[in-house]
Amino acid sequence: MMGASNGVAELLDTLGPSARTGRGEQWAGQCAQVLGLDGVAVTMDAELVLFSDRISARLEDVQFVLGHGPSVPLRPEIELCQVPDVQQLPHGAWPQFAAEAQKLGIAAVFVWPVRIGAVVAGTLTGYRRSPGPLASRQAADGWLVADVLAAHVLAHWPSASASASASASASASEDGPGTAGAVDMHRAEVHQATGVLSVRLDIPLADALARLRARAYTEGRPLTETAHDIVKTLPS
Repeated sequence: MMGASNGVAELLDTLGPSARTGRGEQWAGQCAQVLGLDGVAVTMDAELVLFSDRISARLEDVQFVLGHGPSVPLRPEIELCQVPDVQQLPHGAWPQFAAEAQKLGIAAVFVWPVRIGAVVAGTLTGYRRSPGPLASRQAADGWLVADVLAAHVLAHWPSASASASASASASASEDGPGTAGAVDMHRAEVHQATGVLSVRLDIPLADALARLRARAYTEGRPLTETAHDIVKTLPS
């Protein structure tokens, strides 16, 4: 691939086969390695679709729960966001995020927007355990990875039209999670639990999600685990 370092060019050629054989996490780990990072995660349309390790997934979860951080909110004009030292954030920027990142052992965060045309549809977020900015080559390679990921996710996005019904339709959809080349939606139970709370408490979905986030943050647990506890109470 023109403009890419050898390692990144080889990596991008293996994205499709890795997805089809269920080796997405391994591919993401290799992606982090060639970009000089300790981990990466990809989020599309508020869905965590790919991550290299538990820390990268938890980093995205923390930002989703807090509603702020380097990866959120998405803005049309967003460019590469570099946070070379999360302990040196400007006063008032992303309150609580630095403390949560420190708990995870994260010292630096880097976010590339994943664009589909002119629309910012998601993010490629990488972290490092040591502070410091990206080298220019790392930044450029990250843009190439983000572009290829956008094309891949667009081609293999599950056909379910509503995220809230993703978990119910996944098993029935021919191109849902688990199918060759598909994009796994790791927050399916979050959407399902949000719907459950909305019905039980007779409140709008947005308020139900806010309550779910607050419960996860108060308990200091991943949002997916909190959602799972609610979903498993449903009658089988």
